[in-house]
Amino acid sequence: MPSLTLLGQSVVSGLLAGGLYALLALGLSLSWGLLRLVNLAHFALAFLGAYLTYQLGTAGGLAPWTSALCIVPLFFVLGLGLHGIFTWFRVKEFTSLLVTFGVTVIVESLVQWYWTADFRRYETPWASHSFRVGAFYVPALELAACLTATALALGTWAWLRFTFVGKALRASAEDPAIAAAFGVNHRAQGFLLSGVAAAYAGVAGAFIALISTLAPSQMWAWLGVVFAVVIIGGLANPIGALLAGLLIGVSESVTMAVAAPAWAPLVSFSILIGLLILRPGRA
Repeated sequence: MPSLTLLGQSVVSGLLAGGLYALLALGLSLSWGLLRLVNLAHFALAFLGAYLTYQLGTAGGLAPWTSALCIVPLFFVLGLGLHGIFTWFRVKEFTSLLVTFGVTVIVESLVQWYWTADFRRYETPWASHSFRVGAFYVPALELAACLTATALALGTWAWLRFTFVGKALRASAEDPAIAAAFGVNHRAQGFLLSGVAAAYAGVAGAFIALISTLAPSQMWAWLGVVFAVVIIGGLANPIGALLAGLLIGVSESVTMAVAAPAWAPLVSFSILIGLLILRPGRA
């Protein structure tokens, strides 16, 4: 058995990794739950954002937060464009899975064509910076990603619950016809939500560039665990996505400490399968 210090450090590392999972899952949870669009292109946008952050930082000399300020509005517009295509061709839930899978493959090919398949690392002065809290070390960048995920999840929850736009989005997801009868423009709301979800992908991409080593095929490695986070947390449930991300992050990290790293990828789907068996209505 590992020492208590190692287990504690594993929990800390898992919480921080879970914050990044939640950040990636947030946009997908919103588009799937409120628009009924399973947008796999969300992963492609996140990693495109990561590569753009890397490019702007290494070639353009821009600070990461400056790059994010450029990328997030751009991705909001990309989200509007993608939703326009979905609306024009009347893409439904299952069809969206196939269409966005194709978009993801195209984006992966473009990334590989421009940046090649080589591994790339965005080195910054903050990459090795960490805080010491008692016996534990807290990496600064991972902490920033986790705090950002928490802030976005809480802000999105409040937006959906207390604002007219948020209530209109939830009403349109339940029954678009009835919502339209009460004056809700569900088409405009759909464009807005798609833009917000894509902007969240841009935020996640900026942190991926700072924390992870980049490779075009890496987006597929994140797909399974983020899908599990979305389903465990509940569709269109920002707080649920945050808590599910933290749960899976801690479970994977502790598994690596207690057993072996090879067992970690099994954790998210084991939790998901167990949850679906115990609560089949959640599927």
